[in-house]
Amino acid sequence: MRISINRLKKYIALTESPEEIADLLTQSGLEVEGIEEFVSIPGGLEGIVIGEVLTCEKHPDADKLSLTTVDIGADSPSQIVCGAPNVAAGQKVLVATVGATLYPTEGDSFTIKKAKIRGQVSEGMICAEDELGIGSSHDGIMVLDTDLPNGTPASELIPVTFDHVLEIGLTPNRADAASHLGVARDLKALLGRPLCIDEVSDLTLEADRKELEVSVADAADCPRYAGVVVSDLKVAPSPQWLQDFLRALDLEPINNVVDITNFILHDLGQPLHAFDFEKISGGEIIVQKLPKDSKFITLDEKERKLSGEELMICDSEGGMCIGGIFGGKGSGVSDQTTSIFLESAYFSPDVIRKGAQYHGLKTDASFRFERGTDPNMPVYALKKAVQLLREIAGGKVSSEIVDLYPNPIADFEIDVEYGHINRLIGKKIEPNQVKSILEGLDIRVENETETGFKAIVKPYRVDVIREADIIEEILRIYGFQQVELSENLKTDYLAEHPVKDLNKLQYRLSEILGAQGYQEMITNSLTKPVYAEKSGFLDPKLNVEIYNKLSEDLGVMRQSLLFSGLEVLAHNINRRQGDLKFFEFGTVYQKTEAGYQEGRRLAIFHSGNRSAESWLEPARPFGFSDLYATIERLLDKLNLQISNSEMLESAPFEYGLRLMLGQRELGTLGLVKDSLLKMTEVRQEVWYADLDWDLLCKKASGLKQYAEISKFPEVRRDLSLVIDKAVSYAKVKEVAEKAGGKLLRRIGVFDVYQGDKIDAGKKAYALSFHLQDQEKTLTDKVIDKTMHKLMEAFQNEVGAVIRS
Repeated sequence: MRISINRLKKYIALTESPEEIADLLTQSGLEVEGIEEFVSIPGGLEGIVIGEVLTCEKHPDADKLSLTTVDIGADSPSQIVCGAPNVAAGQKVLVATVGATLYPTEGDSFTIKKAKIRGQVSEGMICAEDELGIGSSHDGIMVLDTDLPNGTPASELIPVTFDHVLEIGLTPNRADAASHLGVARDLKALLGRPLCIDEVSDLTLEADRKELEVSVADAADCPRYAGVVVSDLKVAPSPQWLQDFLRALDLEPINNVVDITNFILHDLGQPLHAFDFEKISGGEIIVQKLPKDSKFITLDEKERKLSGEELMICDSEGGMCIGGIFGGKGSGVSDQTTSIFLESAYFSPDVIRKGAQYHGLKTDASFRFERGTDPNMPVYALKKAVQLLREIAGGKVSSEIVDLYPNPIADFEIDVEYGHINRLIGKKIEPNQVKSILEGLDIRVENETETGFKAIVKPYRVDVIREADIIEEILRIYGFQQVELSENLKTDYLAEHPVKDLNKLQYRLSEILGAQGYQEMITNSLTKPVYAEKSGFLDPKLNVEIYNKLSEDLGVMRQSLLFSGLEVLAHNINRRQGDLKFFEFGTVYQKTEAGYQEGRRLAIFHSGNRSAESWLEPARPFGFSDLYATIERLLDKLNLQISNSEMLESAPFEYGLRLMLGQRELGTLGLVKDSLLKMTEVRQEVWYADLDWDLLCKKASGLKQYAEISKFPEVRRDLSLVIDKAVSYAKVKEVAEKAGGKLLRRIGVFDVYQGDKIDAGKKAYALSFHLQDQEKTLTDKVIDKTMHKLMEAFQNEVGAVIRS
């Protein structure tokens, strides 16, 4: 959900920066996922000034060009070559000065430079409206009617809207905050400042009465239905302020009538719908359900079969709109519309949810209705919309407001005890402060005693119906960060968590490895002292020596599972069993200054060929990716993920990786050095992984979460990046996940190149990005915006060059 800071300031006095406002809202439960700058005219007309054409002559070497001198308020006039057919001396014009960047309506942006055009110096550009991105006309330059001095910035003549837009990740329970008014209410409570809400006057007839009979067949599914007829409308483009507001929210302006309904929806959280009055048959509107399998054509020109459970807004001939969800093709506002019936209702969230799910429709209106709107808002929103229709479209009221509300929804009454507030929050909050917070949230306190009170909650707070909800409201405004943690955390109950059975966990992973073709081995904990002495990575001083050793070959306790495993590999290879996949759960030992230490490890070995030679394909030896894939598979089963990795080029590996789990080392993997293989008489390559089994046991949760497969399609986009060799793929993935946000489902690498076709010290990644929204089909605009964020992040954070 997008919220305009400029619009918030109409409701509440804000002196804080957008970042400070975002932090306040996030701490109170309205998580701000991002802040964007919005400028109504790209570039904000920076570097564009008012100028006056002093002279205009034909270019000596080009028939279609003119050579002009223009006064732009500088010490001397600027010479500018102009190709517009309508340029003439004496005109006031808009000039892009040298260094200004233009953002044309079509095409890429470009920067104005001092240049020679057909041998003549040109020091700027006289602009047409499409070159400035403020229109589509390219018939000629803009000729101004203004007395402003030459050199005046263009933004003083053509207003430019600057705004910041908050992207709020709205949780389903906070339907009340799905509008600018809703967010402003939270800021009112957080900052203790008054809310400024426009007064609206009662509506009186201003034109000939237009009769319309309205009825609701099912008051349970439509508890409140209001509307009014407005005539003498002139459908036209909206004023600039309204278009800027909608564009800041990523909405495309349509016309003044439709734009006003969208404005009210996002401003007040109340969906409205406008019907062309002349298209309403029989002079009546009926809110009812139509028979199952009735056919209805919606605004998107699709014919839909009704389930029989959705509410339909009907006239005497049939359906005009799926109530609260989507309008019909035949009754919408067009350029020829002069009179409308404007609807404002409160629908049951259940019936809207079912209808939207059945038809696979997700609209701004259904988003709010199915979560619960304010039943007290419809008439106020209607009056506010009519006020705007008068100002913007010349509308006149042609009927009284119809307001069918047979069973008004009462405020919620909730008994609250001060003792429960302090116990659940974990800190004593004074009663006066509790009352102040609740009053800031428009929750009245009545019947107060020493021990508690009755809270009166308005029905737009659909999520506040219990004492615990009231306490949550108090805490989120008071501030979670203000509740200090005691030195000895405690609780007055014990949660029932299943005891982690480490033997079962080991057995489970053994089964997984066995299913992948691994053989388990169990080796002796006693080993040769020479292994530590010559290994290059073990410290002989840490050996645990055996006092009554049977032989020198079994003189110390092992510090690593590597050598005992290599001995098993050598035994098998010497018997012509060369394609091997082994694993071992074992204990390693060290003698330190602090005493004897033991640690449990998981060792995995690959050697030989992954697939044997056949008539279909040659033999394929094991590689690094085979070992790494096995580790990833095990971690996935334990619901764990590698947090970071770094290259290793030291014993016991020719090359390898160090893997991190959070801030701790999980283990290492790589290709074992030849010198170590010779010590155990292994005569072929060995890939080895050494993992900290104690750490895995501690971190493993075994609890995997599953989600329903999205019904909306996944989109793939590819990028090719050239980056420094030192930049790891883990860093690239981290940048992508941060920039891609919730739309990025996964990232893959389908090609890596290092060679003479790119600079030395560089490598090229070909990456695939899979994007998906769980709630709607992605549009090209959203996809392009996400990919632009990814490209900017790669350029800024890893110095990538994007290859087209």
